[in-house]
Amino acid sequence: MKVKTILVSQPEPKVENSPYFELQEKKRVKVDFVPFIHVEGVSGKEVRHQKIDLNKYTAIILTSRNAVDNFFRIADEMRFKVPDSLKYFCQSEAVAYYLQKYVVYRKRKIYVGKRTFTEMSTILKKYKTEKFLLPSSDVLKPEVPSVLNDLKLTWDRGIFYRTVVSDLSHLKNVTYDVLVFFSPSGIKSLFENFPDFKQNDTRIAVFGNSTVKAVEDAGLKVDIMAPTPETPSMTMALEKYIDDVNSKK
Repeated sequence: MKVKTILVSQPEPKVENSPYFELQEKKRVKVDFVPFIHVEGVSGKEVRHQKIDLNKYTAIILTSRNAVDNFFRIADEMRFKVPDSLKYFCQSEAVAYYLQKYVVYRKRKIYVGKRTFTEMSTILKKYKTEKFLLPSSDVLKPEVPSVLNDLKLTWDRGIFYRTVVSDLSHLKNVTYDVLVFFSPSGIKSLFENFPDFKQNDTRIAVFGNSTVKAVEDAGLKVDIMAPTPETPSMTMALEKYIDDVNSKK
C-alpha cells in the first residue's frame, strides 16, 4: 500500500528547514506531529528527598535539552548559584548548543560527545576525579549507568523530570499509513491510550534498538528502521520506504 499520511510521535519542529517538511513537499505526503509523551518537571522538594546537594558536584552530564532546562530550573528553585567552574559534559552538539540559553559558552568548560552516550566514554574517562551529577528523567537508557559504572566514576543520578503519557483521545478515529516512534515510552503511550490497537495495514517506523524491542514485545511489526548505515536518519529511512512502495503499481 502506498504511503500518503505519516504521524510522527514528537512535537512539530520549530525550524523551517526541517527534513520532515522537505520530505512532505518532495514526496507529496502529509506529515502530522503529535507528541505521544511529554515531560513534567519535579519540584525542588522532590530533588532534595533524593539527597541531591548541588553544592557537592564539580561536573554535570547533560543528555538532552530537557536535562538542561530542568537542571537550571531546579538550580533556580533551590537558589543555587551555578559556579563558573562547573564542567558540562554534553552528549551531542545539539545539547551543547542549547546550553547557550543559560551560560556564556566561551567562558565555561564544555565537553561534547558525538551522538550516543557510549561514545562519551572516551571524554569522561579523562576526568575520573570529578564528582558528576546526571539530571535525568524517571526513564533512563540502560547504557547510561552501565557506561558510568564501567568507568568507575563518582556520580549520582537525580530525577529532575518525568516522562508522562499524553492524552491522545483526539486521534481515536484517525488512521495513518505510517506511525513513527523514537522511544519505548511512545509505544507505552500508544497502548495506554488505545489498549485495543491493531496494526493491520499501518506501517510502523522506529528509531533505535530499544524502540524496536518495545514494538516487537507489544506484538507489532517493524516496517521501517533507523539508524542504519544506509539510512542514518528517520527522514532518510522514510524517504527510502516511500520510494519503494509508492513506485509500485
